[in-house]
Amino acid sequence: MRATKAPGEDGFPALFFQKLWHIFSDEVSSFCLQQLNGEMEVSRVNYTHIVLIPKKVLPTDLSHFRSISLCNVIYKIMARTIANRFRGVLAKCIDKAQSAFVPGILISDNALIAYEILNALNKKRMGRKRLMAVKLDMSKSYDRVEWIFLEKTMERMGFESCWINLIMQCISTVSYSVILNGQIGNSFYPSRGLRQGDPLSPFLFLICGEGLFSLMRLAQREEHFRGVKVSRSGPQISHLLFTDDCILFGEATERGAGQLKRMLRDYRSCSGKQVNFDKSTVFFSTNTTEAVKELITRTLGVRRSNDPKRYLGLPNMVGRKKNEAF
Repeated sequence: MRATKAPGEDGFPALFFQKLWHIFSDEVSSFCLQQLNGEMEVSRVNYTHIVLIPKKVLPTDLSHFRSISLCNVIYKIMARTIANRFRGVLAKCIDKAQSAFVPGILISDNALIAYEILNALNKKRMGRKRLMAVKLDMSKSYDRVEWIFLEKTMERMGFESCWINLIMQCISTVSYSVILNGQIGNSFYPSRGLRQGDPLSPFLFLICGEGLFSLMRLAQREEHFRGVKVSRSGPQISHLLFTDDCILFGEATERGAGQLKRMLRDYRSCSGKQVNFDKSTVFFSTNTTEAVKELITRTLGVRRSNDPKRYLGLPNMVGRKKNEAF
């Protein structure tokens, strides 16, 4: 835990407890253990201040601000303990296409796979099979997560009820107060969403992503949707995800596009996570006809891209001008 990062509503950063741990260690440890063992309500320390940080020099709209949640240190200690337990079992619970926060999997893995597939699409000039890559822009992905969906997903994964209850307490008993011009506003209580800055949020977000990937795996088994193979003996890749940066691969057909649209609609209605189709893009293999491109673009409701540019900060297409890519 960083020493001076985002102090809580009491104003005490982690540095205060680190320097005086020889004084507070017994009390803090006992308090956190009581909460982790279900002997005390998490709501006692689950209050958060929200600070609005401007994204631009002269902000004129609420969308021009980024919200930062200031959780207190005691809650962060408890949440970090739960997150560390999550980390140990995460690889067994989530899809291999998710590369974030999973021990033994590098962020660069997904970037390299995306590069290979997009490069193959760009070089595919012949053949009947036409392919596409759809890069999704998730709209306010953390804020829209439905708690009941998260709870049912964890139940489906086989987590114990006591563990699920502890997680749900952490996310559902939170109260917020907005700090505006140095003044603390009245408290209010959310009904959905995950906090930015909560150590648990990235792991819970990955669990929510399993809903979409389960739909895609089911569609592949029933042959309603097919992924992309770079080589004949290679694996079929249909999706890659790093937190909320998602890219989907499939055959460029009207049936495939319609099935993908239905899966995204079903996922949105259950999880609350909504795709911003206006900012999402689709990239086609070179052998795709203009008529098919127009049909699929209209079916999905996304923008067409001739150059997918970057994924996870790395270039997807490298031409002769290497300086522009790197």
